Amino acid sequence: MARDTVETHFTEAVATLEAGPPRDPGAPIREGSSLTGEQCRTLFRRQLDSRLLDIAARWLREQEEGFYTIGSAGHEGNAAVAAALRPTDPALLHYRSGAFYLTRSELAGRLSEQGIRDVLLGLSAAADDPIAGGRHKVFGHPDLAVIPQTSTIASHLPRAVGVAFAIERARALGVPSKWPQDAIAVCSFGDASINHASALSGLNTAAYATYQGQSLPMLFVCEDNGIGISVRTPKGWVEATARRPGIEYFAADGCDLAAAYDAAVRAAEHVREHRAPAFLHLSTVRLMGHAGSDVELAYRTQREIRADLERDPLVRTAAMLVEAGLETPEGLLKMYESAREHILRVAKETSRRPRLGSAKEVMAPIAPRSPELIAKISPTAAAAQVRERAFAGALPEDDKPLTLSLAINRTLADALAVYPEMTVFGEDVGKKGGVYGVTRGLQKRFGPGRVFDTLLDEQAILGLALGAGVSGMLPVPEIQYLAYLHNALDQIRGEAATLSFFSQGAFTNPMVVRVAGYAYQKGFGGHFHNDNAVGALRDIPGLVIASPSRPDDAASMLRTCLAAARTSGSVCVFLEPIALYNTRDLFEDGDGGWLAPYAPPARWPETHVPIGRARAYGDGRDLTIVTFGNGVRMSLRAAVRLTQEGYGCRVLDLRWLAPLPIDDLVRAAELTGNVLIADETRHTGGVSEGVVTELLDAGFTGKIARVSSADSFVPLGAAAQHVLLSEAEIEQAARKLLG
Repeated sequence: MARDTVETHFTEAVATLEAGPPRDPGAPIREGSSLTGEQCRTLFRRQLDSRLLDIAARWLREQEEGFYTIGSAGHEGNAAVAAALRPTDPALLHYRSGAFYLTRSELAGRLSEQGIRDVLLGLSAAADDPIAGGRHKVFGHPDLAVIPQTSTIASHLPRAVGVAFAIERARALGVPSKWPQDAIAVCSFGDASINHASALSGLNTAAYATYQGQSLPMLFVCEDNGIGISVRTPKGWVEATARRPGIEYFAADGCDLAAAYDAAVRAAEHVREHRAPAFLHLSTVRLMGHAGSDVELAYRTQREIRADLERDPLVRTAAMLVEAGLETPEGLLKMYESAREHILRVAKETSRRPRLGSAKEVMAPIAPRSPELIAKISPTAAAAQVRERAFAGALPEDDKPLTLSLAINRTLADALAVYPEMTVFGEDVGKKGGVYGVTRGLQKRFGPGRVFDTLLDEQAILGLALGAGVSGMLPVPEIQYLAYLHNALDQIRGEAATLSFFSQGAFTNPMVVRVAGYAYQKGFGGHFHNDNAVGALRDIPGLVIASPSRPDDAASMLRTCLAAARTSGSVCVFLEPIALYNTRDLFEDGDGGWLAPYAPPARWPETHVPIGRARAYGDGRDLTIVTFGNGVRMSLRAAVRLTQEGYGCRVLDLRWLAPLPIDDLVRAAELTGNVLIADETRHTGGVSEGVVTELLDAGFTGKIARVSSADSFVPLGAAAQHVLLSEAEIEQAARKLLG
């Protein structure tokens, strides 16, 4: 539907309206409604501005000065939802939420002009766009509690549930939150999006929590226009999907501002009073197509398009005002033309604003970190008496040398003792202490409010972490196995990693995702429990990937990740080699070479491991073996045998897979001139590809070789040995490289 058709219909329809007897502006706009005439008048203006911003978006695109035309036309009833909420209620909005955003902006005390300029600067990709800085057109603002979303498929629902969860959990723990204690979270989405796995995960998590008696102040708002681009949503499907145990269902005609407002008020009051989720189902229409390039007649009939036009919410709000004697048709049309002229003039002005001019400018908010501040925060320990209580008098530094698993456990306990806002959660992490016992005893020491089990849904786990992080907490979720992470990777790729980028750092979601991973487990299942694929993580901009292999490194690196999350909002993935969890020996049975003492807090500053710093073993001058994870132990064993044959070897443990420790890598390579990369991940898409590239980019002219696991899934039992990197392969490749 062309914009001129929509505009013409509005002017013609309003011109034919007949004024009713004057009514008190403070009285309900109509009998039975709680929306007053004055509120209706104010919301109409925000609806009108939203509509005209859609007109401006298409005009900007025609001038080749605008870059986004998915608009809010037909969905302007969401202004009523904003009016039913408080401006401090955190909101995660659908991309058709223009009227909501403008209304929220005004309710927060800003001039209406400011909200209009926010949107136009985003449409123009202007560098001074107050939220994304020209990186995307999103609805968001830190002063409005509107968390920007780039999602078009409801991938923000798990995060929204996490925000609601965090409101209640912060209050229960007595820790600061970015939101008021009585706030409720709201997220909006379209009818087609409700079918997406992430949307279902969010709804299911809310129902699951409520079913168990947990508080969850979450308002879901589905703006149902009956069509997703060109695919129709079956009638009744949204309601059938929404009706779940523990989630109260409300519905209204979203094209009728008074009806939408009344339903939104009831829904919001339910959530706020009962601290329980509600689903607000607003029936809307979609005007001017899905986006500027969409030709609706290719898949809709003229009759269907006309039927939507007849339900235009802007016309219907205008009719309410005229019938209540609060406005005249002439006055409304004059208002429309005046506002149209003004918004197009402002659009022209914003289109001339400077845009991002370099890669450096574009990338600035991806992962800003302060190494000095991290180094200062990382060694922070709880007071001596607090640590004594946390460890029941048995301090880990007084214990015998620890395994990797125990070192992580003790470090988590120390962190929980010093960071009251920190929580540890995931499948089985509570009473059981995790599949491998890594979190054993933490729930007993710190309580189920801080260490708890979740439902079996990786999207839900990461969504809880995302919501907790953006709310001011320090979440440490556990993903039980690396292969399970792929079920929910977009929660890291599309939600966690992008938030700082699309908000210029105004919003962050600090988190440290612990993942049990890699292969070489003996006597345990194949592929899903022995996954060696990290390629999907390594190409996510700004993501920190820690890969400790030794107990002492694990402790220091985990403290570093927590400090980076807390100080810089970093999103960190902490990959823990399952096969090394309980490994004790290095060369011979009983040598204890893979154990390490737990450093006391006084030594934490000197044992700090900065992000992107490797660890070197040996001082040989013939060969540098570059490796990580399980490869470190294999390479050290191989290096001893090669040394006995007369080759001088050194081993470099990368420790960080993103960002790679390039300076340490190049330095170690140049010391020998021969580099062998021992990579337990796959030959294609594995870590070694990145290492080779970095060496070549740095101008390294020596010899490079690599050995890796095969491009295969990991099979069951002894068959895995045929496709996984082995010590023998490392030795053979080293001899070949050295001639």
